[in-house]
Amino acid sequence: MSYIKTHKKHCIVRVVRSVTLFFTFVVWSLGVTFFSQAQASDTCAIASAHPDATAAGCKILQNGGNAFDAAIAVTAALGVVEPYSSGLGGGGFYLLHFAESEKNVFIDAREMAPGLASESLYLDELGKAVPQRSREGPLAAAIPGIPAALQHLSKHYSKLSLAETLRPAIKLAHDGFAVDPRFVRAVGWVEKRLRKFAGAESVFFNAGEAFELGQILKQPQLAETLTELAKDNDSFYHGKLAREMVNFVSAAGGNWTLSDLERYEVKEREPVVINFNEARIITAPLPSSGGLVMAQIFHILDEFSYYTQSSSTQTHLVVEAMRRGYNDRARFMGDPDYANAPVHLLSSVAYARKRAKSIDINHATDSLSLPTVFDLSLEGEETTHFSIVDDDGNRVAATLSINGPFGSGMVAGDTGILLNNHMDDFSIGIGQGNAYQLVGNRANGIEAHKRPLSSMSPTFVESDRGILAIGSPGGSRIISMVVLSVLEYLDPGEFSSEAVVSLPRYHHQYLPDRVQIEPDSFDNDWVAELKQRGHNVQVYRRKWGNMQAVYCPKSEQICEVLNDPRGREGVVF
Repeated sequence: MSYIKTHKKHCIVRVVRSVTLFFTFVVWSLGVTFFSQAQASDTCAIASAHPDATAAGCKILQNGGNAFDAAIAVTAALGVVEPYSSGLGGGGFYLLHFAESEKNVFIDAREMAPGLASESLYLDELGKAVPQRSREGPLAAAIPGIPAALQHLSKHYSKLSLAETLRPAIKLAHDGFAVDPRFVRAVGWVEKRLRKFAGAESVFFNAGEAFELGQILKQPQLAETLTELAKDNDSFYHGKLAREMVNFVSAAGGNWTLSDLERYEVKEREPVVINFNEARIITAPLPSSGGLVMAQIFHILDEFSYYTQSSSTQTHLVVEAMRRGYNDRARFMGDPDYANAPVHLLSSVAYARKRAKSIDINHATDSLSLPTVFDLSLEGEETTHFSIVDDDGNRVAATLSINGPFGSGMVAGDTGILLNNHMDDFSIGIGQGNAYQLVGNRANGIEAHKRPLSSMSPTFVESDRGILAIGSPGGSRIISMVVLSVLEYLDPGEFSSEAVVSLPRYHHQYLPDRVQIEPDSFDNDWVAELKQRGHNVQVYRRKWGNMQAVYCPKSEQICEVLNDPRGREGVVF
């Protein structure tokens, strides 16, 4: 059975800012490859953020690899051509589907705090957070997880050698690639940060000047590092590369040790499954907060028979459900190996029913009246995504990140590896917000070898209408974007697939207590009705997200690619 809408020409790369089968792969903009072998019925698809990365995965499939081999190739290539979004110095989540067993597995390759990390490193003498310490420089970088993920995929699920799957990325790093508008724009955003560190400036600037569109960026040091990993895939955590990175970070004032790298490992976890409106939603578990927040939101809406309500009441209920879901994100959620979050309770219908009773259908709740996030013992948008399905029906959905644009801004010595700034995803200080103004407490507090909480929420929806694969970049707004799109998709009324990714967006995350809306997206009556119920409505300075989805109607054997008009119009990065 062919799930992909094929074209007369096969084995071609089409940059259409969209994604492929069974999972969305959302980024600032997306490239998609449709690849077919000799017979049109034997099809597979790759969607990634960059045509060079997509071509890398396609080549691996042509050479006999499976979806998991291709995932390695695409991951490595994206780290070369999109250094502002991902790379060997970052982390990510991989959702795998095995066609033969119909099993889904979630691979957690999230970064890990160094053993010497502590909350006090990011506070001043008055106990207030010093944002720059967790956002740039040596203290901002957590121990990366991507190299371990590549090892794990290669060892357990791939058909080809790691040397073969890394070959396309090595070539891209060595020969270079033409910089695109997104690269130029990203450098402009954080130019001061990059110029603070000689290693980064030497790599991401052209003889001291900003790269212009179309100029070729070569990364010979990164090519050597990838070659080293191809020969010795354990070098990043136990060998030459590990020693070089630790020496560099330590000399710069950081706190990495060899033992931190040696103890890092990926974790396989069970995805969160939510039943809502006779549909099955499969999404990310902790340390992503997406699954548990969405579970509460959808269960609360079920209590109010959401689709029977008026449009204005639906909006009010969604905001109130978001308020409570994000409240529990702040109260309970963190690395499941450290924070004993009540997962079964938070994902249960009974708990959502109890939370729903506190909602006044006519009036907004004051967020400060909800259970405080500070009653325990101690009181990230630069992302890239890809999806792959091979001829056998195996599929991969992956979301990768180094957090802010170009992460910490530091390239580790002569390795060419740009380090992340994911330490900012921990709760730093008592109830003090991070870059996305998300608050939290000890559940997501800094501890040695702990993984920070994430909002990345790759999601599948299975219903009588068909299959929807969806996701988006956007920091704390990722969860609310996915929720709104799923609600649109499952609406029993008149259905427009384009509306799933193009509908206007609003967002509430408990604190700050406000409803953010996109500019030029809602009429005055809509805003007035929300304000009349007591909501604080604020227009955000720009539109957000770049939602990409694939909709596979149940009645047909083809899939429809849905791409966010915000990305096509260049509204967002």
